[in-house]
Amino acid sequence: MSVVPYKEKNTGKKQQVAEMFNNISKKYDFLNHFLSLGIDILWRKKAIKYLKKDQPKYILDIATGTGDFAIEALALKPEKVVGVDISEGMLTVGKEKMKRRGLDNIIDLQLGDSEKLLFEDNTFDAIIVSFGVRNFEDLEKGLKDMNRVLKKGGKAVILEFSKPTKFPFKQLYNFYFKAILPKIGRLISKDSSAYTYLPESVDAFPDGDKFLRVLENAGFKDNKCKPLTFGISSIYIGQK
Repeated sequence: MSVVPYKEKNTGKKQQVAEMFNNISKKYDFLNHFLSLGIDILWRKKAIKYLKKDQPKYILDIATGTGDFAIEALALKPEKVVGVDISEGMLTVGKEKMKRRGLDNIIDLQLGDSEKLLFEDNTFDAIIVSFGVRNFEDLEKGLKDMNRVLKKGGKAVILEFSKPTKFPFKQLYNFYFKAILPKIGRLISKDSSAYTYLPESVDAFPDGDKFLRVLENAGFKDNKCKPLTFGISSIYIGQK
């Protein structure tokens, strides 16, 4: 049984994740940066650097949310970044952000299912995802569809939470992530489930070597894992 935000409901994970992000969309950016002490911004910058030598011109940002990773990808000087997400609420916030910053001509945010991408095969030079793949209803199916729309030789760069393993950071992290973070998230977002789902979804995610095997099964090769900040998160790089 997959981890879902609203255990009392009978809807599938995909629908529940969309509902959850719709509920917290207006507070999402603030909470993201506040709860991570701004480290998430540095993680995104570091992840994008793995595409620097490839200089991709057409980039797909999956589970784009409010578009922060898409904005970070502009450091690569692409011609176009397309962001896809299943949450209308997150996209509304993201589109307002792009208009405010004058980026809506280069960043195109679209409603869409990350596991059923509405793009032709071999369309994108690179695919990026930040903190999105663990929310997939069918992880391998979503990764296979990413591989399908990626050009041969193109790279996928995936930033995702992982689980620290070393003492004492593992214990401190678990206390913060499971006892403190949900309370702050609930208080600010007014959604009682969203920030309980976060640590539960991270616990259930096959991080590290396990995820590298899932990437391989989905058709990616030369897969690498780069742990960040004592293993709180990791950057995964795979090539088609």
